[in-house]
Amino acid sequence: MCSPLAGIAVAAVLLAQVSAQALSADDAALVAKNLATGAQQSWELGTRAQALLDLYVPDFSVFSSTELPPPTSVPSNTTSAIAPVFSIAQNVVSALKLNSSSPPTALVNGDGAAGDPASIGVAVLLANWTGQGAGDKLDYGQAATSQLEYTLNVVPRTSDGAISHRAAQVQLWSDSVFMVPPFLAYYGVLTGNTTLMNEAYNQIKLYRNYLRDSSAKNLWKHIVLGNDTQDGANDPGHWSTGMKRLGSGRYAAGHCNNEEFSVQQGFFESAKGFSQLGQGNPYCHVCAHCTATPSFPPTILIPNALIQDSTNIFTNYADQPISTSGMFYDTASTTLIASTVYRAALLVNDHSHLPNAEKCREALFATSPFRLSQPSIRGSSGSASVSASSTAPASSPTATASSMPNMVHFTNDGWLTPVVNPHSFGVEGSDSPEGEAFVLELQAAYDEWVAVGSPGANAARRTASAATGWAWAAGCVIIGGLLAYT
Repeated sequence: MCSPLAGIAVAAVLLAQVSAQALSADDAALVAKNLATGAQQSWELGTRAQALLDLYVPDFSVFSSTELPPPTSVPSNTTSAIAPVFSIAQNVVSALKLNSSSPPTALVNGDGAAGDPASIGVAVLLANWTGQGAGDKLDYGQAATSQLEYTLNVVPRTSDGAISHRAAQVQLWSDSVFMVPPFLAYYGVLTGNTTLMNEAYNQIKLYRNYLRDSSAKNLWKHIVLGNDTQDGANDPGHWSTGMKRLGSGRYAAGHCNNEEFSVQQGFFESAKGFSQLGQGNPYCHVCAHCTATPSFPPTILIPNALIQDSTNIFTNYADQPISTSGMFYDTASTTLIASTVYRAALLVNDHSHLPNAEKCREALFATSPFRLSQPSIRGSSGSASVSASSTAPASSPTATASSMPNMVHFTNDGWLTPVVNPHSFGVEGSDSPEGEAFVLELQAAYDEWVAVGSPGANAARRTASAATGWAWAAGCVIIGGLLAYT
């Protein structure tokens, strides 16, 4: 029998053999390959497009150091990297078969979701902006306008104007803040349309009014309103994926009408666009809600309602401990929550989050010769069907490695694990395309943070031992895209 001291010694050795690393270029390429294979549903296509832009084509990302709008032509050294994004747009628009008399139509069949198809809108807008239609004879501008008119004029709304996430009934999902406002804002930035940029802001504000849960330290509920049927069951819980999807690739913070607010990664497109309007952009002063010069809230903080235990991986409902019935660890939401912190460190010089984000990143990318056992439960995400209107996109960056051995939170073939089933929010799943996209988002944010000298890294190291949770006093809150006010 092993003595207690011997057991402690063995445990220490095992812990010492678990190390943290950033993903290599080959690792990221393998994740991107999985994403290309798995992204089939509308929101997965949109999330994939943005993740590829952020990591591989930063000049066309909303995080680019250059001002919006982006370049109208694609440099030759960028053609290959941006090709998968344009392929998504091409596949979607070619399947639409629009003509001059076509009614307002979503870009793809949203399978009952009115908001999801808008997530592809930025890719379609970029294809139009860079003149891709000259080569393939597709009218990307008409497709984007059709999606816009469908969103604004066909989709049902609440009495005060919040655009429903579902087509058959008025129902609000936290997910929708990633889908709709970024599309409206990006369309507005490219066209100088004041009304659209204001509406993007207004939609997030309306969703906040309905979803913010003041009894839970202002976390957002997942699904409200509707008739709570199979078409759209309600979920008053604070679903990590819903809150992080208020993000997924493009977090933004803005200072509007003297109200501090921070918004999901998707809305970064609008807020950063607004902030750059005062930097020589011809569309300066078009937004009524934002100042003409960059202005961000002084603090972007994580609420103490979140629970970060010793694993440094959040549960599927981040304010619930793993001991709660129905809870499981979700690396997908953890990945995007961490990426938010690196973006905030870059954009608003707030470094107080970094100790916790570093713990999450190190846990997510940890390696060990003694791979921890991982769940093998496969949800419906592993067998999602592809409709004719949502054809899987073409190639991603070439993966020269075919496996990621000894990664604690990745399978050998590069799938993030454990993850929520993105097609059944209360179920643990596997092979999540959006999870792969969020890995690329985290890598992009981390790489950019390192490239500018890792601002705040020393402070993070000094405070890491004292940081035991995400328990900072919150002014306004951003959590993988969570918009809230205290």
